[in-house]
Amino acid sequence: MIKTLNPDFEQDIREKLEHQGFMKLIGFEITKIEVGRIEGELNLGALHLQHKGFTHGGVIATLADIVAGFAAVSLVPKDHHVVTAELKVSYFHPGVGEKLLAKGYVIKPGRKLNFCEAEIYALKGDNPPLLIAKASTTMATITPMDIQRSV
Repeated sequence: MIKTLNPDFEQDIREKLEHQGFMKLIGFEITKIEVGRIEGELNLGALHLQHKGFTHGGVIATLADIVAGFAAVSLVPKDHHVVTAELKVSYFHPGVGEKLLAKGYVIKPGRKLNFCEAEIYALKGDNPPLLIAKASTTMATITPMDIQRSV
């Protein structure tokens, strides 16, 4: 079982979510927060689509980045931060439907790097969720000392 270094991780994540301007702009909402696991939903609209009517790949990558990143945030100490060091997205199907469901989870925690994955599903009518993309990410932990050095 994955353990957190922050017993207040859920409240801290909710506070950090308040400052996620781009996430708010596209309408993505987090629906589940657990240790090492985050889920969220996006109701699709015209602004999320590319010219053929599929969800834009950048939107899908953004959702994967958010849920994987916050899954890593759930593990680090309160005064630490997480940034994306690497993100690879594989697209399996066009993103067509009414809603996207994004699931992110830590597969290998570490002191400086957390290896995470994300899955993005399209929801359309009564059909079962369709896995449209999967991402593999490396999330780097930024300590208070790292922040002081960069200033």
